[in-house]
Amino acid sequence: MNHKIKPNRYKPEPTEPSRFHADIESGIDVCLKFIMVVAFFSILSLTAIFVHDFITQAEFFNIAQIEITGANHVTREEILTLADLNRDRNIFELNAALAEKQILSHPWIQSASIKRGLHAKLKIFIKEHEPLAIVRIRNTADILINIKGQPFKEYDLVNDRLENLPLITGVDLTKARDEYLFAGTLFDSVMDFLNSGETGPVEHIEGDENTGVTIKTKNFINPLSTPDRGTVPIKLGFDNFKAKLEKAKKISEYIDKNLPERTISAMDLFSIEKVFIKTKLNNALHNNLKKGA
Repeated sequence: MNHKIKPNRYKPEPTEPSRFHADIESGIDVCLKFIMVVAFFSILSLTAIFVHDFITQAEFFNIAQIEITGANHVTREEILTLADLNRDRNIFELNAALAEKQILSHPWIQSASIKRGLHAKLKIFIKEHEPLAIVRIRNTADILINIKGQPFKEYDLVNDRLENLPLITGVDLTKARDEYLFAGTLFDSVMDFLNSGETGPVEHIEGDENTGVTIKTKNFINPLSTPDRGTVPIKLGFDNFKAKLEKAKKISEYIDKNLPERTISAMDLFSIEKVFIKTKLNNALHNNLKKGA
């Protein structure tokens, strides 16, 4: 005979966990995961710091060779001193951007870049200003300008080691955007003349706000005819320099051919249509006349 099992009325029925306990367990899981993530990244950061310190402090990675290109007026020692490379340095510890900025503080240097190479080799690429002329300003040191007409340093006759640069007078510095530069119609005309490709052995370029550019040169017009002709001022105005200089050469050739006893001492080509010249007896004839007297 089968007896039907009756539930024990004295034993409580099992109940599901309350929502409160479920929330606590879920929160604990989230906290544990967060702690694990934080611990993982902390260990990763500490490892990265350790590796970084090891690499940047290990003598094995010290710079073994420094190659410098493009430096002519700046010495190797000056560049190494500016970049703080005149001592043992770790190639990975070096702040290249800061070193480049320090090198650029030298007035001769227009741009600089530093590249790391294999076998702890460092390459420094230098671009210097290309000097075009010397500008003389009253009560101020002479100034060098580059091929763009930008002033970049005071001219040092002894240390700059420059030859055959023309001297410019009659122009002045202008302040613009917290910097001093040369600007204006007169200076633009001077630059046009210098960039005309017809400057020849010009020694002195004199600027005047009213008459423009006047060049003073020796043996510029016809250097073969009279080696001792002396300095000849040639007034050129503000423009059309190439055509004016070509006309000056033709006039000089005509004088040398047809008036060999005379030498041009000054020329005015402010207007190419109306040229004025001044001549004098050449030195040999002048000396003979003085002896005969």
